[in-house]
Formats: sequence, structure tokens, C-alpha cells
Amino acid sequence: MKIWFDLTNSPHVSFFKQLISELKEENHEVIVTSRPLSNTIPLLKLYNINFTVVGTHYGKNSLKKMLGFPIRIFQLYNFLKKNKPDIAIAQASYYLPVVAKLLGVQSIYTNDNEHAKGNWPAFLCANKIFLPEFLTYDDISMPFISRKKVLNYEGVKEGIYLWNEYLGYEYKNPSSSIPTIYIRLEPNLAQYYNARLFFMDDLIIALKDKYNIVIIPREKSQIKHYEDFIFEGITVLTEPQPLSEIVKKCSLFIGAGGTMTREMAVIGVPTISIYQDKLLKVDKYLIEVGAMVHVKNLTADFVDKFLIGSISSNRNTDLLLKGRSTYIRMKSLLLNYSK
Repeated sequence: MKIWFDLTNSPHVSFFKQLISELKEENHEVIVTSRPLSNTIPLLKLYNINFTVVGTHYGKNSLKKMLGFPIRIFQLYNFLKKNKPDIAIAQASYYLPVVAKLLGVQSIYTNDNEHAKGNWPAFLCANKIFLPEFLTYDDISMPFISRKKVLNYEGVKEGIYLWNEYLGYEYKNPSSSIPTIYIRLEPNLAQYYNARLFFMDDLIIALKDKYNIVIIPREKSQIKHYEDFIFEGITVLTEPQPLSEIVKKCSLFIGAGGTMTREMAVIGVPTISIYQDKLLKVDKYLIEVGAMVHVKNLTADFVDKFLIGSISSNRNTDLLLKGRSTYIRMKSLLLNYSK
């Protein structure tokens, strides 16, 4: 089979890298398209995934995004019409189901963000919509979409790709005398993010003299911001690091939203979400099962107490077990869908 993946953001690389590797080993032809956003291109190179850059990212401005959407649709269609795939699959690429529809190709679309506006064209054009267990047909809020298109899977999307590496992994809080706290900054270019930028600065300054602070930025303006002398002593990652390296060194992960925060929670690393906007259902689910906590106005005092309490916390592997089951199901759906 010839299978097309469109990886439009850095988390999509992690989501599909194992599946892409297995498909190639099984002699399927894989087509990967991407665009330059966040760490997507560096991660594709890091994992030696062959890809073609098609289009660009149009920033946070809603009007530019709307104008840019049909442009990339046209670019992808032109790229693929002479090398037509048999089936297409994407996580949160709003473009792929539309282009697949234009090509007359079956597509599978998955997303765990119920508020993403790009879901509308994606849900409409996709042949199958693959959603986590806590998102129902009614959450889609699109009554003209057939119920038969919607399939629910166990757990969260992060478990689908993390199980292979972390199901048998025993996370141990690093024994360093000075704990290392990784901080993932806010998704400042995301259309859905409406909160204040650099809102964690006071917290970072309050923590940096007691802990090793490592900032994980999303793009260049965030790197530049933390070059200011008031942040002297913190480490800012200028290149993407494998998740495994971060897990080994991380005593506490503080995330301003997004996939990496959920990844750490699923693996079992002590995790605090400090997301400032309305929580997605996936985050509420992770909080309910005890995988992470959410503290909107986080203080250094809370961090101190949380670190002490997290040392003796028990790790739950249920999310990884569900991820393994869902991965097997997703691969089977992909390879058998057109049969």
C-alpha cells in the first residue's frame, strides 16, 4: 500500500514515527509531507524520516490562517496528484482529509482537541474519525456528520505512541541534590491560545535560585526572550531533545498546555499543568485519573510542596496499556480499511 501522512506540528512526528517505521519495514510505501512549524522539521530529521515540505505556517492571525488554508490545500493536491496514495491518515492535520477527498482517497482523521476550528472541514471530509474515549459524537457539535464515521479509542493519544518505549520503563525521580524542573512554554502561535504571553516569568525567577530550571521553547521569539540577564542561570533548549533524555533528568514537569505536558503525565513523571485557558476534555481526563494536576496560578511554594509529595507517588500504567491496545487497533484500521 501507498500511505500518506501529513505531519503539520512537532507532536505529530512522535505520534506517527513508530507506525511509519513499521510500515516501511513491511514494504509499504510511505509519503510524508510537512510544514515548518515549531520543532517539526528538526524532529523529522532527528528520527531520520524522509519528508517533503509543502507550504508554510501562517502564524496566529485568524485571517491569515483562513487565507493560507486553501493555498496549502492546492499545494498538497498538486504534489500528490501524480503520486496518489491508497489511503491517508493524520493527527490534527486539517488539510489531509480535504486533499484526500479531492484526490478520491480514503482518509482517517484523529484529534483530541474538541475546540479546534479546523476540525470542521476535517470531520466533513474524513471517511473515519478516530476520537479518544472521553470525546463522544455529541462533542463534535456537527449534527450533519454521520455517527458511523466516528470511532472511539481507549485512553489518550499520547499512550498510542509512548507505550512501546515506556510500558516497561520504571520512572525514578533523579537523585540529584538539586531537582531539575523542565518548563514547557505556552503555545503562543496556536489559534486556540488566548491567554497572556510569558506569564510564567515571575514563577521562573522565583524558582531559578533553588532548582535547575530548563526552558523548552516553541519558537525563536521565546528563546530570545529568555536571553535577558534577569533569567541568568536558567537553561534554554535551542534544539529539540529526545523525550527519553528529558524524562531521565526531570524531577518535575511544568507545562503551559499541549502534547508534551500530557506525554510526561502519561509516562508517570510528576506533572503540573499551568494552562491558562479553558481546559480541554483530554486534560480533565488526565486530572481525573490522577496523572497530573492543574494549578492555574502556580506559586514557588506549591512547587516546593508538590516536589516533596511526588517522591513517593505510585506510577499507573493503565494509560500505556490502553495506548498499546489502541495502537494495534489503529494500524489494523489503516491497513484493512480499503479492503
